[in-house]
Amino acid sequence: MKIYSPVTIIEQDAEVLLYSDIFSSSEGQSLFQDLFNSIEWRQESIRMFGKRVLQPRLTAWCGDDGLTYKYSGITLTAERWIEPLLVIKNRIEPILGCSFNSVLINLYRDGNDSMGWHRDNEKELGPQPVIASVSLGAERVFQLRRYRSKEKSISVPLSSGSLLVMRGDCQTFWEHQIPKTSRVVGQRINLTFRRIEV
Repeated sequence: MKIYSPVTIIEQDAEVLLYSDIFSSSEGQSLFQDLFNSIEWRQESIRMFGKRVLQPRLTAWCGDDGLTYKYSGITLTAERWIEPLLVIKNRIEPILGCSFNSVLINLYRDGNDSMGWHRDNEKELGPQPVIASVSLGAERVFQLRRYRSKEKSISVPLSSGSLLVMRGDCQTFWEHQIPKTSRVVGQRINLTFRRIEV
């Protein structure tokens, strides 16, 4: 098996690692097109500050049969795994030494699509979840900051084919986002593999 060397982004109170070369440029382009054409994309409405608003991106959730996932006032039932998702899953699991039973997929159509500050701390994920985030398509900036103090954020460009891993107490002490950008950017698919505790 090929040896992948990550860069450590955070090692205090958590562990955040970045693998920049999990998929080659051609692999990334092929996987992007397969997912873009195969996924049944939806724009869910979520509850924010007591109001229902449309998420500023398109989403899908896939995983093992019978799994459900609740966040921001919505409940998702897992769609079946499709081949390109299994290709990605089978690539990252041996690298990280863990297994995933679901993946949340986001399609960012342009710079206006975003993900606000949040933590992946739903009870279904357990106390110290491993979140494996694969990026395909246009590069976007990923930001982290301490949850309580809101200290100056860390910005990490996520290129196509990269894998960012958050584990340990990351979801307790840190929060993260994909901010909007005024730059002209292309479409990006982000896949966050996770394990739902059943």
